Amino acid sequence: MRLLTTTRGFDELAVRPYADVLIIGGGINGLATFRDLALQGVDVALVERDDFVSGASAASSHMIHGGIRYLENGEFRLVHEAVTERNALLRTAPHYVRPLQTTIPIFSTFSGVLTAPLRFLRHGKGRPRERGAALIKIGLVIYDSFSRGGGLFGGGSVPRHTFHGRRRSLAQLPDLNPGVKYTATYWDASLHDPERLALDVLRDARAAGGAGASGRARAANYTAAVGVQGGHVVLRDTETGAETPFAASVVLNVSGPWTDLTNLALGEPTRYMGGTKGSHIVLDHPALLSATGGRELFFENEDGRIVLIYPLKGRVLVGTTDLEHDMRDPILCTEAEVDYFIDLIAQVLPAIGVDRSQIVYRFAGVRPLPGHGDLAPGFVSRDYRIESAPLAGGETTVLSLVGGKWTTFRASAEHLADRALQRLAQPRRRSTKGVPIGGGRGFPTTERARQQWIAAHAGDLPAERVATLLDRYGTVAASVISALTADVDDAPLEHAPAYTTGELRYLATAEQVVHLDDLLMRRTSLAFTGGATPEAAAEIATAVAPVLGWDSARAAAEVERGLARVHAADPAWTGAAARQARRTII
Repeated sequence: MRLLTTTRGFDELAVRPYADVLIIGGGINGLATFRDLALQGVDVALVERDDFVSGASAASSHMIHGGIRYLENGEFRLVHEAVTERNALLRTAPHYVRPLQTTIPIFSTFSGVLTAPLRFLRHGKGRPRERGAALIKIGLVIYDSFSRGGGLFGGGSVPRHTFHGRRRSLAQLPDLNPGVKYTATYWDASLHDPERLALDVLRDARAAGGAGASGRARAANYTAAVGVQGGHVVLRDTETGAETPFAASVVLNVSGPWTDLTNLALGEPTRYMGGTKGSHIVLDHPALLSATGGRELFFENEDGRIVLIYPLKGRVLVGTTDLEHDMRDPILCTEAEVDYFIDLIAQVLPAIGVDRSQIVYRFAGVRPLPGHGDLAPGFVSRDYRIESAPLAGGETTVLSLVGGKWTTFRASAEHLADRALQRLAQPRRRSTKGVPIGGGRGFPTTERARQQWIAAHAGDLPAERVATLLDRYGTVAASVISALTADVDDAPLEHAPAYTTGELRYLATAEQVVHLDDLLMRRTSLAFTGGATPEAAAEIATAVAPVLGWDSARAAAEVERGLARVHAADPAWTGAAARQARRTII
């Protein structure tokens, strides 16, 4: 095993404390803008106060969707863009974005036909009403028109929606509430590994800009923008407390729901944001998983919230809520929200019993929505805009992205990058449309091509293991395979056997890992699937300690911190198990 020799991202910025563009925020929108500017040859730097893609982008519903419900808000431009971007991602990121069959259970025929137009005209005010079959049919007909020719299946047209009555609906999904009158089924796309897709975007940017302090695409996690000094942004290494003033011609504030707080730190208070909290739970529940029939169940609850029951990674994801939130407060998935989820499952699948013991993970995040006054959360625009202001004490321009969502990250990044290029008086060299992302480059999309790729890369590893790595990383798996072949100590983890010690060491050294939770929550799927147990956390910390330079005390502290982060959205978490696991290392 080799000790970690790579330089921290903050150190790369401190050695050369200037760039044409400084991006604040390492979520998907910040990373996509970073990638876009790097591909234009711009000298660009990105900072994230925590780990990459650890904020709002880590709390998604794992969908890439056209936003059928935005039609009711009249957001036709956004729906068209979202559908276009969804179809493109199925081609540019096929390793993580895949077709998703989605079914809407419907319990009335005409409900909402009159109230929906009135709510639209009154900007979302008024009592929500369940959407009946007629209204959903109208929406899906319009949605089909946006999706036509999208190429969901190898360049062909996206299948049109289908409508079925009670008998056929129950034949397909026998566990549905027998009171169902109809089901409507259409196609969107799933996002199997949001964090890993974001890391692929980061990897592409760094590859385009060159590595090291002299590179033109530098990114630092655990680096915060904390103030302004002499017209420069003051950056702080949140690990060591070291600070450096950083000069840039353009500053892009892409910090999502924290945008106003970032601008306050930069000396220019704003009131752009009004995000709402969305929570999710993940259940290990074979009967519930089977009841979904392998498709997402997507429907409106009686309170007007859009909710989903979604099979993913052998688990079932249930969400989401839409609640007002103050960014100064902890972001929790409350017990009331869990009760809400359990109740809605009972409404749709009444024969499937669910209780808290089956929850393996819960998470919550705040959507980066614009301020909306007394407008109902469901009617707040999911579109984005760019605001401009000067940096305090200097001539630098700050461009703030207000809004933005996973599905449209490439498009919003392109708009933000174009504004930055305009400020720099530089032309756009290339479009990011159609550019493969990370492990989607050369990813085999047919079974024959898949088997050929596996056979070509098997070498010293079993074909089954190579297949797992291909599914997990796309064609980036080739680099992982090379690392595992060279790691003589590589062995399956006892408490997380789907991963190996060498694989975790590779991720730790190649992907700017600083803390154990970076591995548990974002470089792997262990937290999501419930595999980040105290025993697994302790084993992983021991495996990566040599390459990260951790002694036993640091490794033990990382276990306690890592498990606390995994359970950060759970108000009932006490940390007793983490402390016990910590004692196994010291």
